[in-house]
Amino acid sequence: MTVQTPKQSLPLPADLHGRHRRDRTLRLLDAVVNARLNWTALTNRRDPAPRADDRRIPVVVTGRRVEASDEDVVSLRFQAPDRRELPRWRPGAHLDVELPSGALRQYSLCGDPADTRSYRIAVRRIPDGAGSNEVHRALPVGSALVVRGPRNAFPFAAPGYGSRAARVRFVAGGIGITPILPMLRLAESLGIDWTMVYCGRARDTLPFLDEMSRFGDRVTVRTDDEHGLPTAAELLSGVVPGTAVYCCGPAPMVTSVAALVREIPEVELHSERFSAPPIVDGVPFEIELGAGGQVIAVPADRSALDVLLRHRPDQPYSCRQGFCRTCKVRVLAGVPDHRDGALTDTERDRGDLLVCVSRCAGGRLVLDL
Repeated sequence: MTVQTPKQSLPLPADLHGRHRRDRTLRLLDAVVNARLNWTALTNRRDPAPRADDRRIPVVVTGRRVEASDEDVVSLRFQAPDRRELPRWRPGAHLDVELPSGALRQYSLCGDPADTRSYRIAVRRIPDGAGSNEVHRALPVGSALVVRGPRNAFPFAAPGYGSRAARVRFVAGGIGITPILPMLRLAESLGIDWTMVYCGRARDTLPFLDEMSRFGDRVTVRTDDEHGLPTAAELLSGVVPGTAVYCCGPAPMVTSVAALVREIPEVELHSERFSAPPIVDGVPFEIELGAGGQVIAVPADRSALDVLLRHRPDQPYSCRQGFCRTCKVRVLAGVPDHRDGALTDTERDRGDLLVCVSRCAGGRLVLDL
């Protein structure tokens, strides 16, 4: 155990003139500087300004294209109504799209970051997916809507440009190619040593195969109907220490890849999944809808949002992963267990909570609902 002894005050050393008193000019300067620091501290205690990626941007659908031969994936191109420049973005970023029904959904940007006058997203139609079906059905060319962002919860740190890794392995499952596609272009332009495994049910379900062909044998296409369901070992074949793995796709694929990466020394994992992450170390708790309101039990393996939607189906939500902030509510009483990566300390201190991932540290949370 290290024992620290109290510091003793020492006399100020003499100046060039042999004086031990501080110079009057320096004392005045110190007073001015300290006053400035105190004022800065006071002003910084205010709530932060609205985040730049919370801005709402009016756009028009100016392009629409089927990107898989089974016609279940379409890409949409957005531009400003006056064709002005749009906020810039980096590979891995996504947009929050306000659909005509009022639903808010996240879609990865899969175009070219150098194109500052348009955004491109791609959406796979899911049979029971209200948002994806609305995109396919209700957003023809000419549709006006609003997007928010861009935001980036899956940033690409290229080797030599923010990552200590020497090489990159990309793993994409189906529509998971969308955030990775701009990363491939950037990796290629930077001369990075990279390879990729692109998997899905069948070739006709894989979007952007035509764009992938430009990368030659760097990309391995593996489909279930030809090769069977891939194992994590097959997806990571050839991955050695000093590799950064970027993985996006269905939750089972991401989970299996993550488990194997933990067994390989000096390998980075960066991932994005389609669905909510599994709940780890969850304990049951209760949420009370307003002081004295209805009390709802939240099981250890369910999120507060899941349970809340059964009683309040109009509760806003979108990503279910703790980064879009759509489901934010105010806590009136109780001790939150914050598990998001989006809220600032100031927001948490004032009682904000993301019910899609965060929980209660024990007992009950009273929510301002």
